[in-house]
Amino acid sequence: MVPFVLKAIISGLLIAAASTLARRFPGLGALVASLPLVSVLGMMWLWHERPDAANMAAHAGATFWYVLPSLPMFLLIPALLRQGVGFWPALAAGCALTVALYAAVTWLGPRFGLPL
Repeated sequence: MVPFVLKAIISGLLIAAASTLARRFPGLGALVASLPLVSVLGMMWLWHERPDAANMAAHAGATFWYVLPSLPMFLLIPALLRQGVGFWPALAAGCALTVALYAAVTWLGPRFGLPL
């Protein structure tokens, strides 16, 4: 239980740091938020719990393919906001797009030989 709580605290602190920075410096907050900190921390914790090179390679490779369908969300949300759509509907649309693209990658990826 302690390792889980420690992981949650560290992850929460990173999110809090990004959002706090973004209030004053939007670009810097975006930079911190865009860093693959969650992926790196996840890999470190996974390696600590299961130091298996093949498992880590599979995890890192699959992470790459799952990052790609999340990227269009960061184009859709600002486009909707600039057109006057409210924040919550724009966020919901961005999340819905991401879920749909994740589903597509999960379904199509193995058919094209992607190891997910």
